[in-house]
Order: sequence, then structure tokens, then C-alpha cells
Amino acid sequence: MSSPMRLLHTSDWHLGRSFHRENLIDAQAEFLDHLVDAIHAERIDVVVVAGDLYDRALPPVDAVRLFDRALGRIRATGARAVLISGNHDSMARMAFATDLIDASGVHLRSSLDGIGTPVVIDDEHGPVAFYGIPYLEPEIARHHWGLPERGHPAAVGHAMDLVRTDLAQRPGTRSVVLSHAFVTGGEASDSERDISVGGASHVPASVYDGVDYVALGHLHGRQTITPAVRYPGSPLAYSFSEEHHRKGYWVVDLDADGFAGAEFADAPVPRPLARIRGRIDQLLTGPEWARYTGHWLQVTLTDPRRPAQPMDRLRERFPHTLMLDFDPEGTPDRRPVTVAVAERPEREVVADFVEWARGTAATPAERELVDRAVEEVRVQEGTR
Repeated sequence: MSSPMRLLHTSDWHLGRSFHRENLIDAQAEFLDHLVDAIHAERIDVVVVAGDLYDRALPPVDAVRLFDRALGRIRATGARAVLISGNHDSMARMAFATDLIDASGVHLRSSLDGIGTPVVIDDEHGPVAFYGIPYLEPEIARHHWGLPERGHPAAVGHAMDLVRTDLAQRPGTRSVVLSHAFVTGGEASDSERDISVGGASHVPASVYDGVDYVALGHLHGRQTITPAVRYPGSPLAYSFSEEHHRKGYWVVDLDADGFAGAEFADAPVPRPLARIRGRIDQLLTGPEWARYTGHWLQVTLTDPRRPAQPMDRLRERFPHTLMLDFDPEGTPDRRPVTVAVAERPEREVVADFVEWARGTAATPAERELVDRAVEEVRVQEGTR
């Protein structure tokens, strides 16, 4: 009985990224450990990584080392790897020494010139052509190819024309496209970098017609645009808007006729996320909130008046509180006000601001602190 070619589709690793100042390098290493185990367990033939390998163009050293080790370990399983650069990566840096790296069985595509040239991998059913379309900056792509139109649809559309032109010369060849883009119908979170500069940002799914599977990257939630056009999402959460995301990767089968199905597999969760709200005393004493003590939290306090030292108090019960917002109950929206400050004592201006921002007057201790600060500024100005 014949076996399908098995792909593991992942994206948006963002190696080197932190989460509200929490260093995630250990969690990212844990995910990559899990990924290597999954490659063995699922008998994966090809790992496809659809961009945003790093979180920035100049990643920290520990992120580069982690990426280097990950590629070596993936290849040691016997699987091949095809990767593209994303909008967080440096296209030029990621294209370095690709010919040498190709010889190892790891294929990194980060150049406009190589889009129509696939990585061809054979199985018992014949060849599969893997085409890498890295993130395309619209204006760069427009000038490089002499395109008449601006925007992502024009750039990705031309790249897919190159793919289809090459594929037409390979009768009977199955095909996989890796693309880092915002496809119409996808749902964004708060942690993707905006790519709307340079014209229209959304690419219609129809632009990818004519290939067997499209491995997308960029959006951080798993999504099925069409059965054969999918996002796996990021393996870790990078914003509280991803609170309810299921994190992981797609395991995709290609049989003799092309796309044969995909199943989603879960990735390890370093710490769950939650957004909770209420008055501070309720949050600190209510038994219903006890289940959040191990979560990374975004807390919104609804006390009519801003409590003193709220973050310190919250972290006594919820040590992993990372964000704190205020939304007082029963009060209208607090709008900016214009206050005349000319010829008014600095102490009064500061005191008025404290009362406006917090809803309560400054305490005697706070007034004394302001007095000392004002005097220190005057002394410094008098010595200049």
C-alpha cells in the first residue's frame, strides 16, 4: 500500500521575541524540541516554515543559535526542510549562502529572483515542487519586476504567475507554495506587524489557484481559508488577543493526486493567557479567580477610583500579571482636559493632574514628594 508524502506546516516562530518583557527563548526552545519529536512520531517527510523565522531583522545571538540548532536537528531526523523569510526577517540576510545550505537538504528561500524555481522532492508517487514566495514588500517587488500596479495583490499575483509558468513545464508534478501574506478572509490578532504600506494589503485566495497546497504564514491564529490554503498560526501566543487560540501546526498529506487532507496538532503551552476584569478587592479575594494564579494576565480594574499600588497587590495573588488597565464603573469616559497653568505654582498643577488621573486627591506624603522634586529642579536650574 502506497504512503502519502507527509508535510509539517508551521510558521511565525518569531525567535527572539518577548511577551510583555517575559523572555520566551526557553518556551521557543521547548516548542522546537516538541517539533523534532513530532517529525519522528508523524513520519514527516518535509517541514515547511512559512516565514517570520525571527522576530526582527537583526535577531539576538541566542535566537540565531536556537535557529541553527533547530535546522540541524530537523535535518538529522531525515526530513527535508523548506523555509521562507517573512516581514519580520531580513530578506537579504536570510538569502545568504542558500546554495551551500541547499546541499544539506535545508532550503531557505528569501529572494525575488528564485520564486519561479522550485525545490523538487520525490516520493513513490513522483516529484513534488515546493515554491517559496517570501514576504514581498510591494514597492520593492513593483520596481524589481516592473509591475504596473501597486500593492500586495499585484506582487503576489506576479509571483504566482512565475510559479504557474514553471509548473506548466512539469506535467504530473504535484505542487506546494509557501507564502507569507495576509489572505482575504483571514483574521488578524494584535501581534502581527501591519503590512498595509504600499497599497492594498489583502491578497485574495484565488491568486493561489492551480497548486495542490498553499502553506501560509503571517497571521498568528490557525485558519483554513480553503481546504488547501491554510495558516497554522504562531506556535506561541504573542498578544493577549490570542487568549483563545489553539497553538500548533498542520500535518498535511499529499497522495498521488495532490492534497489528501490535513490535521492540526497541538504545541506545548508554556503558560495560559487570560484577560480578567473586576474590582481589585473582588479579584484578590474571590474564589472564582483562583484558577488564574498560574496564568499570564491582562487585568482591567473597574474600581470607581484607582486603587493604590494595584500592580504590587495583584501580583501577590497573580504573580504573572503583565498588563494593567483601568475602566472605572459608573463613570463617563475620562476625556483630556485643558487647564491653564500659567502663573500657577507647580505643586498645584501636579496635584490637579493626580486628582484628574486617579480620581482622588494626592496624599500628604505624595504632596511632600512633589515639593521635594520641585525644589530639586529649582536648585539644578539655579546652578546652570
